[in-house]
Amino acid sequence: MLGDYRAETALWPVSQGGGITVAVIDSGVMTGHQDLTGQVVPGADFSGDNGDGTVDEDGHGTGMASLIAGHGHGDGAGVMGLAPKAKILPVRVSWDSADAVAQAGLVRAIRFAVDHGAKVVNMSIGGYAGADQETRAAVKYAVDHDVVMVAATGNSGNEATHVEYPAAFPGVVAVGAVDRQGRLWEKSSYGPETTLVAPGAEIYRASAKTSAGYGVGNGTSDATAYVSATAALIRAKYPELSAGQVINRMIRTATPPRDGSAVPGSRYGFGVLAPAKALEADPVVDGGSRVNPLVGRGESQGAARGGVTEEPGGEAVVPAAGAGGGGWFGVGVAVGVALWGVLVGGVVAVVVWVVRVRRRRGAGG
Repeated sequence: MLGDYRAETALWPVSQGGGITVAVIDSGVMTGHQDLTGQVVPGADFSGDNGDGTVDEDGHGTGMASLIAGHGHGDGAGVMGLAPKAKILPVRVSWDSADAVAQAGLVRAIRFAVDHGAKVVNMSIGGYAGADQETRAAVKYAVDHDVVMVAATGNSGNEATHVEYPAAFPGVVAVGAVDRQGRLWEKSSYGPETTLVAPGAEIYRASAKTSAGYGVGNGTSDATAYVSATAALIRAKYPELSAGQVINRMIRTATPPRDGSAVPGSRYGFGVLAPAKALEADPVVDGGSRVNPLVGRGESQGAARGGVTEEPGGEAVVPAAGAGGGGWFGVGVAVGVALWGVLVGGVVAVVVWVVRVRRRRGAGG
């Protein structure tokens, strides 16, 4: 069980993500994996191959799907996702993100996810061009259609490289990773766009190598999946909330870093994801602005304002400007109570997930 998240006692009695579709824009999702049977709906393939997104030659997308909506396979074996009753919409894209075809595939993938009912979009990918206006327009399309967009900051581990796109687009929850001691994972990219951090070291997850395959991963990819799953839990419990209110819940309830780093800040964002706290009643957020608090966020890579960077129509609960973390960060965060953990069941084959060159999987784990 996800012991440190107190999944069985604090999360699942409140919400299991039922009725929510999470799009996984990634390498595809293996629908036949024993921990994902019945969880994966037909999707699409924009990698250049024909298909419905259920072919996964790498295993990365299958791993992310298992952390979001895995249901194990009996007697505590296998991987349980944080939102085990959510559905997964697999949307396969190319990771050769320097290629124009791959960029166009990401644009089509985002729009497809929105048009096919996804309430949350998980993008454990990165390295795509931020200046591409079609991608900006696709992100804006998702934000305008009340979708929670979540993406990985990247695995470069150096602030000079900035948060990668699509995480750096305004409106997107940019997720970094922490290790088992709660410190920023050594390869987690960071910058002023960082929104939240979540577990990203030594994460057990499903693999597409066989229908009973498992592996161990490290990266901001895994952290992103946990944030997407938490968004699904919130949307299932509180369907009347807007995407902006869901994001505000996660921001306001994040736990301060264990190393005492000030938040908000460029390394930890607003803090460490706290799913149980984010599920509690919050009259300030629930009765407040419905605007996505990240749409007014600037971009540290110097991209021109436009597209989703348009100013929101109302004041967000989290201000778009302020001191403390530099850049767009606001003034303070309510203290959340939750640590992190992962489920390991049965015998898992340890797989070293090698991070490819930055332009191929800039944010993958």
